[in-house]
Amino acid sequence: MNTTVMQIDRSAAGLARAVIGIFKLRIGVLIMITALAGVAITPGAGLSLVQTVVLALAVLVASAAAGAFNQYVEADSDRLMVRTRRRPFASGALQRSPLWLGLFALLLAGAVGAAWWALNAASAIFIFLGAFFYGVVYTVWLKRRSWLNIVVGGASGSFAVLAGGAAVDPALGALPLLLALVLFLWTPPHFWSLAIAGQADYAAAGVPMLPVVAGTERAARVVYMHSIALVAASLLPGFFGAGVVYSVGALAGGAYFLHRTRVLARAPSRQTAMAAFFASMVQLSVLLAAVTIDAVVR
Repeated sequence: MNTTVMQIDRSAAGLARAVIGIFKLRIGVLIMITALAGVAITPGAGLSLVQTVVLALAVLVASAAAGAFNQYVEADSDRLMVRTRRRPFASGALQRSPLWLGLFALLLAGAVGAAWWALNAASAIFIFLGAFFYGVVYTVWLKRRSWLNIVVGGASGSFAVLAGGAAVDPALGALPLLLALVLFLWTPPHFWSLAIAGQADYAAAGVPMLPVVAGTERAARVVYMHSIALVAASLLPGFFGAGVVYSVGALAGGAYFLHRTRVLARAPSRQTAMAAFFASMVQLSVLLAAVTIDAVVR
């Protein structure tokens, strides 16, 4: 284990950066965007500006609370991984205390309550489930027990789409359900690609990610097969009312991701795994942009 002593910034600015860092805001913003995509893809009258803002902030805050809880719980294992050892709780920049847990719970309760008040019960419940699946189902129950951890935990992103769709129409229709399916199928190949690149880290921390359990070559083939299922699912909304813009975006982004995961399956390495990981981000970004543009021109 690396025993290098990390320098901790104890200044006010350093403390502020540490506090902000525990909330995983980049992931939260992505999940917030998927919720707004759920709004865009759902037929109906749409939301008012206030409702849209409440939805966006509620999803962001709930995601931030779950992300911070994840870092709190995993501080010990984060210290064993190069990628995560500088996280605030892992590095000691922030000390763990039950007060943090109280703050995370208050943030989640506030987000769910605001959504219940401004939107509806269904949307609020989906926001809660997204945070619960990431914070409890993935982090506490499954991450150290099964390679299926990220498969089940990936449902957290799907719930954000459903929260957005339910805000427009609590009954939900085919389009938001299919987009939620796409998000559910996107998470495993996205995260497994990163896990292949960081296999040694996960092995050192005792986390049974797929590459640790099955080996790099088999994991790379699974990523490729899973990406085929993902791209096939991403094309389905085109048969249920999504427009041409959506279909073109799904096809273009999906083709690029398939190319990168095919290369990964043929020649597994850190380089090809990271290329597949970044391709998954491109694929999702193109897809969400297509959803938004399609809603504007529809």
